[in-house]
Formats: sequence, structure tokens, C-alpha cells
Amino acid sequence: MATRDTHNLRSVLAVRGFRRLLGVRLSSQLADGLFQAALAGSVLFNPDRQTSAMAIAAGSALLVTPYSLIGPFVGVFLDRWSRRQLVVFTNLLRAALVLPAAALINGGDKGIAFVVVAFAIIGLNRFLLAGLSAAVPHVVEDRRLVTANSLSGTLGSICFSAGLGIAVVLVNWLVSAGDSGYAVMALAAPFGYVASALLAWRSFGAGDLGPDHATAPARAPVRSALGDVVRGMGDGLVHLASRRGAAYTMAAKAGFRVLFGVLTLAMLLLYRNYFVTDDNVHDSITGLAFVVVAGSLGVMVAALVTPAVTRRIGGWRWVAGLIAGIAIALPLTVSSFTQPLLVVAVFCVNIAAQGTKIVVDTSIQHECDDAYRGRVFAVNDTTYNLSYVLGLFAAALTLPADGHSPTAVFVVAAGFAVIAGWYAVVGGRWARRVGDDIARPEPAPVPTPVG
Repeated sequence: MATRDTHNLRSVLAVRGFRRLLGVRLSSQLADGLFQAALAGSVLFNPDRQTSAMAIAAGSALLVTPYSLIGPFVGVFLDRWSRRQLVVFTNLLRAALVLPAAALINGGDKGIAFVVVAFAIIGLNRFLLAGLSAAVPHVVEDRRLVTANSLSGTLGSICFSAGLGIAVVLVNWLVSAGDSGYAVMALAAPFGYVASALLAWRSFGAGDLGPDHATAPARAPVRSALGDVVRGMGDGLVHLASRRGAAYTMAAKAGFRVLFGVLTLAMLLLYRNYFVTDDNVHDSITGLAFVVVAGSLGVMVAALVTPAVTRRIGGWRWVAGLIAGIAIALPLTVSSFTQPLLVVAVFCVNIAAQGTKIVVDTSIQHECDDAYRGRVFAVNDTTYNLSYVLGLFAAALTLPADGHSPTAVFVVAAGFAVIAGWYAVVGGRWARRVGDDIARPEPAPVPTPVG
């Protein structure tokens, strides 16, 4: 099994098109980590203003809500326009928008202009990530999609976390933990966005990354374009309804994300108000750095083991087992509310989160036709982030100000157990019915990989 995994990894990395697509993703996500750290720091960890549970939930929602609002419109354009062109354009536009965002952060302006610019920068990221996910089958063979998704998703998350880590270093040693320091941090992001755009421009032709049949007119009327978006999303949902394996895994991940949102807010409150008693934001940020490292290691472990395990037992069993494992691990690690065990819990949760994501992405890529794949990924992104925001606000309304709630730990663990049980039943029933599993697909004709 190890030999096979090594062969698949070498085979994926041997494809020049995949390596270049990976470079586009990694340079952009490193910049995302820097910019979102600056944004979050200016809102959540600023010594000039107090932070409540609802403020943290609202600030965190600011980072992900654009994905949910823009997500339904992304897939339609990904299935009509050149994905390579969209990747280039969105990266350059985001690089330009960071400049006014940094100016607003520096001036301490958190009004409507700040919200609009932040929404635009983060929301445009939907074009990039959804487009790159939809493009992977154009550079990798179908039978190696699990390995490709595992590698690209994992390295992308690690680069995002590296951006957060660089931000921690900057705020502790080079810049102040205030508006001016966070503004300087934000100004580093455009370098990564421009590098990503240039790499995509030089590496691929306009049609290399799909869609296979881009027939949309260059200048459609606004009303017609909006109608196309609505009809296209309806078509994507209808298509997904006929691909129940993908639909079930997406539903399981959505439930996971609700509970993940609760855990995220609890963790932020613990580090902001429970473990630190003197309101020292530097200690809070340093403590969270260990959490980021643990999360990154969990993502790496998931990437290493998921391809092998899913080929051996099937994707649906792996997802059900991961979620069930979290239901068991949470009471054992979090209920004591000590920082070392909390870091262990973050490591375990991120193994489950990344392993589930890899299976979901592969399920969509394998089961859904390329003509609909962008729209289905857009639906997936929307449910992914709305579920997370729902968990954040549910936690803000129920958790104490310092995040210390043993009851919440057991309720969340029970929620994971319910999701695992449900998915084990419906996912297993569907896999047995169709006689196939997304982690072990039969070789099928696919577009010729680029590179």
C-alpha cells in the first residue's frame, strides 16, 4: 500500500500542469493567510478595543460570509468562462483592493467602506479556489484525484497557516499589535496575489483548465446574466440530486462545519479571556500560534493517510470513522480545559476536517459532469461557509464570555456522533447500491491532462 501511495504521489507530481496549478494555489493562499490575519487582528485582537463573544462571531463571519454570498454565482461563470482567465483577473483585482483595505485598517475605520472592501477581497477568492478545484481533473487522471486533492488541499492549508504564522512573527517582533501594524501586514499580501496571477498566465492557455464547452457570450445583458445564474444554480442542484454519493458527503461535511464553528468560537474565547487574565493580546496571539501549528499538522496527517485508507476501506467509511472518532476524542481532550490538551484536540479535529474535505472534493469531481462541476463546487462552498457561520452565532448566543463550558463540549461531541451514525447508514447504503466508491473509481475517459 505504501508503495502504491508513493507511486501515485510521484505520478501526480510528475505532471507539469499539476505542479504549476499547485503553485498558483500555494502563492495565493500564503497571501490569504497574511491578509486575513491582518483583518482578524484588527477586529478581534486589537488592544484599542474590547472584544465580546458576539463581536468575535461577527468578525469571524466577516472572513467567511463573502464566500457564502458570492458562492452561488461563482460556479455559473466557472462553467461559462475560461477558468484560467478568472484566476488571473481575480488575483490582480484582489492585489489592487488590498491597498484601500490597508489604508482603512491603518485609520481604524471599521465602517461600511471597510466591510465592503473586505467582502470584495475575500469574496473574490471564491473564483480562485472553486476554479482551481474544478480545474484539477484537467491536469490529473481520474484515478489519482484523491491523491491530487489530498496534496493540493493540504499544501494550500499549510501555506494559509504559514501566512498566519508569519503574521504572528510580525506582530510579536516587527510591528505593533495595533491598527498601523496590521495595515503593514496586509500590504504584504499583494505580492503573493500578483505572483499567483503571473504563474497562471504563463503556465496555461486560455482553455487549458476548462470548461470543456465554454459557449457563453462575452457581453451578456445584466438581466440575462442574472437569470443565467439563477437557472444555472438550479441546474447544478438538480444535477447534484442525481449524484447522491456527493450530496450525502456534502451534507455530512455541512453538519461537521456547524459544530466546527462552535468549537472555533469557544477556542477564541478561551485564548482571549480564559487562559489570559491581563488582557495581553500578545499572549493570546502566541497561544493561538500553537493552535495553528497543531491544525496544520492535523491537515498534513490527513493528507498522508486519506488516499491509502480510502482505497482500502472506501471514502464513506473513512468519513464516518473520522467524525465518530472526534465524538470520542472531544470529551477526553477538551473537557479538562488545559492548553496542551486543547492543542491535541485541534490536531484531531483538523485530521477529521481535512480528511472529510478530501473525500467530498473527490466525490464531486468524480461523480459530477464537468459541465456542472463548477456550479456544484459553488453550492458546496456556500453550504460549507454558511454552516460554519451558523455554528459561530449559535456559540455566541450560548457560550459564556470566557468560553469555558463543559456542557457545550459534550453537546458538540453528541452532535458529531449523530452525524457519524447518519452518514454511516445513508452513505453505506448508497455505496452498496451503486456498487462503486469515489475513492476507488474504475478508470474512465477523461480530458487529456495539461502538461
